[in-house]
Amino acid sequence: MEAKMKPIKKTPLDILEDIYSLAYWMTGNQGASVGLVKKTYLYGAPSLDENVLLRTFRDCYVEEFGQEVDFRFSEEAGKKNIQITDSLKQWSADIKFSVLLSEICGLSQREISEILDKPLETIRVWLFWGRKLFVTSYLLKASA
Repeated sequence: MEAKMKPIKKTPLDILEDIYSLAYWMTGNQGASVGLVKKTYLYGAPSLDENVLLRTFRDCYVEEFGQEVDFRFSEEAGKKNIQITDSLKQWSADIKFSVLLSEICGLSQREISEILDKPLETIRVWLFWGRKLFVTSYLLKASA
């Protein structure tokens, strides 16, 4: 009979390191990363549950930075479509975040689905396309 291994529970320090790594990958800046981690723990401190802290991090990131998405709206159209623009920025940040949760934190698709409160199939699609976008984005930066 095969013995089932219990998953290793992350320590608070492991979670802090994961959040800092996520922050650095999401912002590309050490100072911004530290600020984002501090803000995450300020708002998520009552609970040291990993999922709660990761959701809090995501919310803090989107509130602070949004996502660099270039939409070609005229100024007037942009004001009218601010809700659509904000939704697209959130969507873009969530795709990037899901890839980083998978690659940096080693979370499963199901765990990412629970954190982002999205269906498992959505996470699978985001991971597929998000990884392709990361590779393309970094290849373009490297060739510039």
